[in-house]
Amino acid sequence: QVQLVESGGGLVQAGGSLRLSCAASGRTFSSYAMGWFRQAPGKEHEFVAAISRSGGSTGYLDSVKGRFTISRDNAKNTVYLQMNSLKPEDTAVYYCAANSKTYYGGSSPREYDYWGQGTQVTVSS
Repeated sequence: QVQLVESGGGLVQAGGSLRLSCAASGRTFSSYAMGWFRQAPGKEHEFVAAISRSGGSTGYLDSVKGRFTISRDNAKNTVYLQMNSLKPEDTAVYYCAANSKTYYGGSSPREYDYWGQGTQVTVSS
């Protein structure tokens, strides 16, 4: 089992940047593909990015490609989401999630076993 704690959210103006972190407990972090999802008010969870167990493969939502970068440090049991050129439509609660089922991770929330509590990102226009 793994516990996930996100941090780094906040209020930022459009065009600004934020870096989200997700710290995982346990000694098997490298056994999990990791993903970032977001949920805006009244909407369902939306896939944002995923990274494979080794960190060698990543995938992104089309609307964040070129602006967001997912990375991980298995020695620190942490996954990151660097968000640049933020837009008001990026406003949401951002969640990290751990996937023990597949090596590369995926875009469906059903593939993920463990979830953090979320961190709010608000982008003002």
